[in-house]
Amino acid sequence: MAGFRVPGALAGGLRVVPHPAVMLILEFGAGEPTVEDGSGRLHRGSLVAGPGFGSGGVVRAWGERVACVQVRLSPVIAGTLLGVGPAELTGAAVSLDDLWGREAARTRERLGELPSWQARFTLMDELLARRRATSPPVDPAVAWAWKRIVASGGLVRVDRLAAELGWSRKRLWSRFHASVGMPPKSAAKLVRFDRAVHRLVGGRGAAHVAADSGYFDQSHLHRDVMEFTGSTPSTVVGEPFLTVDDRAWPTGGAPVRRRPAASSACSDPPSPTSSCHREDPVRPRVRR
Repeated sequence: MAGFRVPGALAGGLRVVPHPAVMLILEFGAGEPTVEDGSGRLHRGSLVAGPGFGSGGVVRAWGERVACVQVRLSPVIAGTLLGVGPAELTGAAVSLDDLWGREAARTRERLGELPSWQARFTLMDELLARRRATSPPVDPAVAWAWKRIVASGGLVRVDRLAAELGWSRKRLWSRFHASVGMPPKSAAKLVRFDRAVHRLVGGRGAAHVAADSGYFDQSHLHRDVMEFTGSTPSTVVGEPFLTVDDRAWPTGGAPVRRRPAASSACSDPPSPTSSCHREDPVRPRVRR
């Protein structure tokens, strides 16, 4: 979970980089954020975006005088928790108002009334915990398979997952796709990319990252980064969206962290949210 405040206009818009989680954006500022999904469709206000949203580097976010809370949710639980089918979320975005109705508006009002980021994070934790308590149970086998994919950095083989579950590959594909919204092989590819790209942002060389992340070679890493972001490994490290996990779009200097950040992979059940919390107001680079 992270908090962002954009006092001016985002210069050139913010490119959204795919992540292996369901992203919930709840805005409460004076301005209304707009997300352009690359197909000409505009999404305004609070939204929910599925794993892989932003693939190809074509999704950009715009806004001025925007304040929002971002929560990354495990795709295993996000569908039932948010009230939307996994197939509707894969690589796409939907309006939170369409999903939650008046509850979305009430939550935005409460976020705007609270005096601190920590209070806003607590509100979101409590809200999602209540929704989790009344949502249908997740498929425990799929939850286990997702956890194995995340823990391995996307390197576990699908046939090994199926064998450990005592399932056929076809059964694993069907159950996993129904619960997560994508096949296990695609999920593993997204998790592997996410871990690799954050290592690039952390300053590791492309050749070392490729070898350490399970790519055949550096050109294989290059192709994956281009496919997901539209950028090369040498240029993707400058994308502000990738600093959400560790630095949350700083404009200089290290922000104060009140809670430790989790890894870039999303959390596993039963915890409904990732633990990347930020209490300090974060200000991306803006055009004054």
